Amino acid sequence: MSFKYTANTLKKLEQLFEEARYIIRYERGNFNSGYCILEDKRVVVINKFFSTEGRINALMEILPTIDVNEEELSGEMQKWYKQMKETSAPGNDASTQTEMDL
Repeated sequence: MSFKYTANTLKKLEQLFEEARYIIRYERGNFNSGYCILEDKRVVVINKFFSTEGRINALMEILPTIDVNEEELSGEMQKWYKQMKETSAPGNDASTQTEMDL
């Protein structure tokens, strides 16, 4: 997946999780993968010592594993979420991916 690792990208991912009714918390912890998902409570806990790039990577890794009701997302978020799903779908060649609209 090709996109910029910026604070703006992180903010959009956080907004996407918020619209999907998940709470993101940045906490200190001893997570093997750098994050923890509490599915029943819809809480995602990410290691607070991660850089912006690490936080984006963790959220991108979590995104396919959570239930996102696309109908609950705003118009802009629906478009962005669909674009993310298409570019991260199995079988897509990384060399042919384009930069996402931020």
